[in-house]
Amino acid sequence: DWLDQLGNANRLVEMPQPAQLQGMLRPYQRFGYSWLAFFRRWGMGACLADDMGLGKTIQALALLLYEKESLGKLPAPVLLVCPTSVVTNWQREAQRFAPSLNVMVHQGPSRLRDKDFGEAARAADLVLTSYALLRMDQETIQGVNWYGVILDEAQNIKNPNAKQTQAARKLKSSFRCALTGTPVENNTFELWSQFAFLNPGMLGNMEGFKREFAAPIESGTGEEEVKLLRKMVFPFILRRTKE
Repeated sequence: DWLDQLGNANRLVEMPQPAQLQGMLRPYQRFGYSWLAFFRRWGMGACLADDMGLGKTIQALALLLYEKESLGKLPAPVLLVCPTSVVTNWQREAQRFAPSLNVMVHQGPSRLRDKDFGEAARAADLVLTSYALLRMDQETIQGVNWYGVILDEAQNIKNPNAKQTQAARKLKSSFRCALTGTPVENNTFELWSQFAFLNPGMLGNMEGFKREFAAPIESGTGEEEVKLLRKMVFPFILRRTKE
């Protein structure tokens, strides 16, 4: 059904940068945020896998500004999860590039919980938190129906059995994005884990994926399986290197 609707009028169109973005997007960044907006429009999860230093942060912020400008206001807040050491950087970059976004930081011993968190989050456009707190405060965070969930340095959910990975998969949202320069570091299960968050069920369950893809690929005999897996995930990963 999704492919049937994808006629010429609905194909990916590169958009101008949002009016309220402070700064000038480079051409590849404008394409990147347009690409993310395309998948959001169709309700599919996508992974922006640019090399470090190519501006994944500003592309994600441009997406949120575009959504807010298009809709008048975001229908619900967007949750962004990143490593603890990067939360402050996201807050600073949001203030710099997207000051019109109402940003809430969920971090530290005085952070809000339960009902108070929900009320404050629903008044914000963007809520920033860490993977550690996604795990520790999962009932509080899962109590909000998010407009979108963005995972920065998404290799942090590469272990499908880790509690923070399972907490991320339980979040309720209209769209999901992953930002990472290393979608696969060690084995194919890392790819399965990230796609289980982005597009649940797309690569089947873990046992089926192990049997059909992981086992033959990691044994060195799965050339056809490599080609098929690449064909399946390629449309949902945008990978650009500095070279």
